[in-house]
Amino acid sequence: MITDPTTRRAFTDESYREASGDDKGFYVLASAVFEPGEHLEAREVLLGLRGDRSTAKLHWNEMDRHQKRTAAQRLADVEGMHLVAIGSPLPVKRQERARVACLRLMVRELHTYGVCELLIESRTNELDKRDVATVSGARYDLPKGTRFRVEHQAGAKEPLFWAADIIAGAVRAHLMGDSSYQDILSERLYEVFVDTGC
Repeated sequence: MITDPTTRRAFTDESYREASGDDKGFYVLASAVFEPGEHLEAREVLLGLRGDRSTAKLHWNEMDRHQKRTAAQRLADVEGMHLVAIGSPLPVKRQERARVACLRLMVRELHTYGVCELLIESRTNELDKRDVATVSGARYDLPKGTRFRVEHQAGAKEPLFWAADIIAGAVRAHLMGDSSYQDILSERLYEVFVDTGC
């Protein structure tokens, strides 16, 4: 269990679109990174955005355009720098391979930003184990002796995952032709691109 409140952490979620026709598809892996002292404010902002919705967590795909714009603006107002790995191409049913390519790159980028604890929204036990294996492999690309941990948690229990969902959703919208949300967040985003090899 990750418990040190002074450690810089990344909270990670994803979005993707499989290839269709001339569209090669893409995989977006977003990591929300706030300074440790900003976690409380960020959680309050995200809980406020959820309001009294009946769902357990805030989710980009359940928001209308106005709510998405508000979410992007509120998130942009909180101090933080968020990293996004964008992988392409993404053929049908190859999202896990694309995720591996994005996650390996994300570990390296997060390390250079001073992050040493990566929290990923849990999916299933089997898929979570794949993530752990990927991060373990990526650690070999880091300097010897580097401390870098990974842990999975339920998205409903940690509002900071919702920030990663908003970022991934805004980048996905941009890749699909609507840059209005990403434009709001642009000063808080650092994007890296990766060939998935799919």
